[in-house]
Amino acid sequence: MQSLNPPTLRTTPLTPFLTKSPNSTAKPKRISFITASTTTTAAAAVSAPKREKDPKKRVVVTGMGLASVFGNNVDEYYEKLLSGESGISLIDRFDASKFPTRFGGQIRGFSAEGYIDGKNDRRLDDCLRYCIVAGKKALENADLGSDNLSKINKQRAGVLVGSGMGGLQVFSDSVKALNEKGHRKITPFFIPYAITNMGSALLGIDLGFMGPNYSISTACATSNYCFYAAANHIRRGDADLMIAGGTEAAIVPIGLGGFVACRALSQRNDDPKTASRPWDKDRDGFVMGEGSGVLVLESLEHALKRGAPIIAEYLGGAINCDAYHMTDPRSDGLGVSSCIQSCLEDAGVSPEEVNYINAHATSTLAGDLAEINAIKKVFKDTNGIKINATKSMIGHCLGASGGLEAIATVKAITTGWLHPSINQFNPEPAVDFDTVANVKQQHEVNVAISNSFGFGGHNSVVAFSAFKP
Repeated sequence: MQSLNPPTLRTTPLTPFLTKSPNSTAKPKRISFITASTTTTAAAAVSAPKREKDPKKRVVVTGMGLASVFGNNVDEYYEKLLSGESGISLIDRFDASKFPTRFGGQIRGFSAEGYIDGKNDRRLDDCLRYCIVAGKKALENADLGSDNLSKINKQRAGVLVGSGMGGLQVFSDSVKALNEKGHRKITPFFIPYAITNMGSALLGIDLGFMGPNYSISTACATSNYCFYAAANHIRRGDADLMIAGGTEAAIVPIGLGGFVACRALSQRNDDPKTASRPWDKDRDGFVMGEGSGVLVLESLEHALKRGAPIIAEYLGGAINCDAYHMTDPRSDGLGVSSCIQSCLEDAGVSPEEVNYINAHATSTLAGDLAEINAIKKVFKDTNGIKINATKSMIGHCLGASGGLEAIATVKAITTGWLHPSINQFNPEPAVDFDTVANVKQQHEVNVAISNSFGFGGHNSVVAFSAFKP
């Protein structure tokens, strides 16, 4: 805490420090002061980035799974992104004709066959269905299908899949039942299927995973918070393997109506496919999406021991809070820029090593430029950095967005192709990055970061790279 009356600054040289009292006749001994150049060199040596080398603490991605507007297959999802296809269309799950926004990234034809038994599938909120299917598909991708699960210690395997909204449909249905028919008509599954932790819980129960199991709910920053926490469980030795990410199913009347009330959504009903326009001058709000995106994270030691397919490496992450406003970003960008910087420090990466950013980029008037300004504070030279906006095609999937974008980020690393940011018609001049506008680009990714920010001022950033033994 600073003093209310700070001392006056000295303008004359300090008296040399004495080894004896001032009355002593002995010659005073001067303290040897470090020169500025030496200090700078020493500080640089201390702050030089160092990547983790301990195989018990190195965290690798061994599996990816999703439920998305482009289906449940990771490769097909990324092919759709690379082709610049929009997954946005008019909502037909319910009558949206009276809403000022009538479109979104609605998932159609979702099937949980083979992953959830029929009886439970009919009961579950879509938020839970997406989570369970994405989680089991990620395990299959990690060569841990049902036959191979016995090869791992389930007491050291955990699940950390969060949600910003939870089971919104079952919540809405139960409120309707209460109002229309009384409390006796509320389903006994209302509470279990509405709370945000149940996706992780049901997946853990299904798999028999007894390690860390919970959810984090930090609005649209949720998935990255989960990756960060899950990786730290592995680094601390709490678990060998974690399924982590986010899930969301908020395209229901109360979800759509709530965001309409916030005045956050685009109203481009005449042309939904071009409604999500990150960094475009004519953007008018975000587009709701839904789905789930999860990663299987393991310690390198554990992955090598079981011969796992190592897809990429999780280098590090960071989380913090703007401490500023419920929904608006900080005007000075301090929260986001410091979160990015902390992520790089945790990852052992210098800013110069980063050459790809999967941006939060929601297509909101304030948010898009606030993120760009914060990025510029960390990365002084933007020439070698490419950024893109996954939300331009799948919409803003709220708590699941970071999970689906992490998968896109890892696929960019493994394929060498960046998906476009579509609907770049009238670019903001302040965005002096290569935004991979409208057409995919070939790009060898060195280090990638993925940004996610949420209502409440929650900031989260994670970093990935190709795996190098």
